Amino acid sequence: MEKTFACSSANILPPKWDLGDLYPGMHHPDIARDWNKLLQQAQLFQRTYEGRVTQLSAGDLLKAIEEYQQNEELAGKLMSYAYLLQATHVGDAEIGGFLQNIQEKTTQAGGHTLFFTLEINKIPVPQLQELLKDQALQKFQGWLRIIRAFQAHQLSDELEKFNLEKSTSGRSSWIRLYDETLAKLRFNLGHQQVTISQALHVLEEPDALKREQAAKEIARVLKENVALFSLVTNTLAKEKETEDRWRKFTYPAAARHLANQVEGEVVETLVHTVRQAYPGLSHRYYRLKAKYMGQTRLHYWDRNAPYLSGGQRKFTWKEACDIVLKSYQKFSPTFAKIAKQFIDQGWIDAVMSTGKDSGAFAHPTVPSVHPYILLNFQGSMRDVMTLAHELGHGVHQTLSAKQGALMADAPLPLAETASVFGEMLTFQNLLGLATDPQEKVMLLTRKIEDMLNTVVRQIAFHQFETLVHQERRQQELSPQRLGEIWMQVQKESLGDAFDFGDEYQYYWAYIPHFIHSPFYVYAYAFADCLVNSLYGIYQKKDPSFMDNYMKLLTAGGSAPYQQLLAPFGMDIQKRDFWQQGISLLESMINQLEQHLKAHHHG
Repeated sequence: MEKTFACSSANILPPKWDLGDLYPGMHHPDIARDWNKLLQQAQLFQRTYEGRVTQLSAGDLLKAIEEYQQNEELAGKLMSYAYLLQATHVGDAEIGGFLQNIQEKTTQAGGHTLFFTLEINKIPVPQLQELLKDQALQKFQGWLRIIRAFQAHQLSDELEKFNLEKSTSGRSSWIRLYDETLAKLRFNLGHQQVTISQALHVLEEPDALKREQAAKEIARVLKENVALFSLVTNTLAKEKETEDRWRKFTYPAAARHLANQVEGEVVETLVHTVRQAYPGLSHRYYRLKAKYMGQTRLHYWDRNAPYLSGGQRKFTWKEACDIVLKSYQKFSPTFAKIAKQFIDQGWIDAVMSTGKDSGAFAHPTVPSVHPYILLNFQGSMRDVMTLAHELGHGVHQTLSAKQGALMADAPLPLAETASVFGEMLTFQNLLGLATDPQEKVMLLTRKIEDMLNTVVRQIAFHQFETLVHQERRQQELSPQRLGEIWMQVQKESLGDAFDFGDEYQYYWAYIPHFIHSPFYVYAYAFADCLVNSLYGIYQKKDPSFMDNYMKLLTAGGSAPYQQLLAPFGMDIQKRDFWQQGISLLESMINQLEQHLKAHHHG
């Protein structure tokens, strides 16, 4: 008999998380104890190894890496707690100050251990190859490969230290200013003042007038603050340009590609393939949507509007958990068991609250603890899919934790795999259970729109960033110019089915990825196309699939993505690989068109 998975009865309403597994509280003595321990360990590490790394034997290098990893783990624990605490209290001055202090303290400790990776990159290639013949040291081969990848872009030891120490008063302060400003924004909807998350959520409402009011109010508030958002964007882009120049990165996305362990040519092939597919994907889909909404053209606030006038079903937190867990259970009892822990153990913060981060994320924290998930649950189908997505991250991060603090993080192109796969499992499960034709249309449109948001929209975001960073190399961009670039990429990606009001030019300002992680966004499109191919293999009931998939997720950053994808027979260097991923989306649009014709005639 199939074991059923359900949320515990206490979790009827969206929960708040309990960060006690990291630290009991902001003022708890464990924080001061761990900070002192971190600093002492870092200073001892420096006294023991500085200036000696190139002379170490394989055994001593292994010992040094393990000590370095312990330090990284402790620093990661302190930073994770401060970051997660701040994520639900953005704008709280005391908690903001606490996060800043922890950043400064961990950076101070990092200053004592920075020499280690710099000196590893000074080990001659033949010597390192000889050292790696030691079987015990091979455990860290993946990490050493990543460190060595940056060898050509390394600055002098003094400049690297200066750069590290400056970061807490530079880049991270600008990010904090952006986050706090965005969290404090209030939007007047009816008689209520709401947060950005709540205002954006109204754009999915069935009532067109409500959508229009919310869209224009979002634009009004963003316009009022666009000077500050433009200043932050320009400053961070200029800082990146300066660092790229010193490190001899030839184009804006190059550093991100290297950190992601992916070749620039692969990303360019993905971007080119998706952009060429715009007419057959987004342009076609939104023309179809306009037709069935009885309009000649859509307004930009109709992009995520429900198709059918009845709107969309609302889900309770418990229902959402049950849907996702059952979908995971069908695929793998191991996945369901890990995902259920997040729900039962208080590792999720899903409640809407003032001063909370507006997005959704899964934070891996450190291998000795467990990940935490943040989302803003309001009961929509998209929220159910977001839960499936973030729980996928949580499962992935739990499985890869055994690689240790230095190698637990998957390279970015694979970091979104389990999350997007989790969404696909949940969608297919719901589609299989749907008996009502209207419900099938609703599910299909929601999934197609999510995939368009993941593939088309994220590649348009990537284009926006590329153009902004390229232009910033010559001069500062005015708010008007940023708006022009935004409108250009939106029109190219969404097509002629849309009527963009002038006020849409301010909508770039609320996308946090541009500020937090430049050039992160293509990872979503990468993962969506990759997952479509993986799901196709899974559907063929390949007996080796589950074993290979678990290996991929468990590997974290210990192996290059080519090695992890080879057992699936995938070669992402080839254009037809990306075309294959896109063709699934095309076939879903075909399927929807058939349903809509039947529904219309029926």
